[in-house]
Amino acid sequence: MAPVARSRKPARRQPSDTRSARKQPPSAGAASEAGALAPALYLVATPIGNARDITLRALAVLNAVEAIACEDTRVTARLLAIHGIRKPLVPCHDHNERTAATQLVARIKAGAAIAFVSDAGTPLISDPGFRLVQTCIEEGVTVVPVPGPSAVMAALSVAGMPCERFFFAGFLPPRQTARLKEIEVLATLPASLVVMEAPHRLAATLADLARVLGARPAAVTRELTKLFEEVRRGTLPELAAAVAAGPPPKGEVTLVISPAAAAAAPDPADIDRMLSEALVGSSPRAAATAVAQELDLPRRPLYARAIALDRGHAALEDDVAEDVADDGDD
Repeated sequence: MAPVARSRKPARRQPSDTRSARKQPPSAGAASEAGALAPALYLVATPIGNARDITLRALAVLNAVEAIACEDTRVTARLLAIHGIRKPLVPCHDHNERTAATQLVARIKAGAAIAFVSDAGTPLISDPGFRLVQTCIEEGVTVVPVPGPSAVMAALSVAGMPCERFFFAGFLPPRQTARLKEIEVLATLPASLVVMEAPHRLAATLADLARVLGARPAAVTRELTKLFEEVRRGTLPELAAAVAAGPPPKGEVTLVISPAAAAAAPDPADIDRMLSEALVGSSPRAAATAVAQELDLPRRPLYARAIALDRGHAALEDDVAEDVADDGDD
């Protein structure tokens, strides 16, 4: 008799709440990919010079929002015209940002998707937008980044300086006294420095940087992504002299300065000498602490060495005392 095949019960499916899943709106960040924008503030990076550097996502967001808040309506209107985008523009700059922020947040709470752009690059990076973003956060409004061009990133990528750690200092103070004080603070940072500067102050700023930071390698990047893009590399004194000797530069300038060279490790013989001198009238712990602070070294290994040196000194003193005693016996 042929075997009878047993019928299997169909596996029971786990219940799923498809209705609630359908009701959940896409996240604000993903919504632009699907063409519909959730109510939020969208921070859109725009080109720093070449209009073709705008991202596809940025174009999609700018096409989909209800309105675009911008630093300068004339600058933004030109960019939108290049890409065939027509949207209402709302001025939002340093002089009206507090008032504009209140109005824009109210519109977003009412269901609008609003974009914010600066004249060039990523909003808030040495540009307006901080008060607007801060107000959104305080009011529980979602803020969505739409990343793209940045003068800081562009300058770092071509400067030839270490990029694994950097500090963006923005614009230095225009007055020399305040500028020198700021540079002295920056001098202690173990990172590449990125500084933006107006072309008419470039020569003075480079001279002050060379005065405080010395002959560090640096790069002067100017008009990045534009027709007359230029990158000059050299030491700070060399760049300061070259800029001072030529005609005043034009266009946007971003400086990248290499971190200070790591100090050479002190010679062990010098460390022993300093510890021995510090041990005179002091305990090994106090001597190690003093030398560690002077050389900016960890205290623990210096403390161990100070103990060894102290014991060696004590043993030597005992030997000398024995020799003196032996001479007296003779």
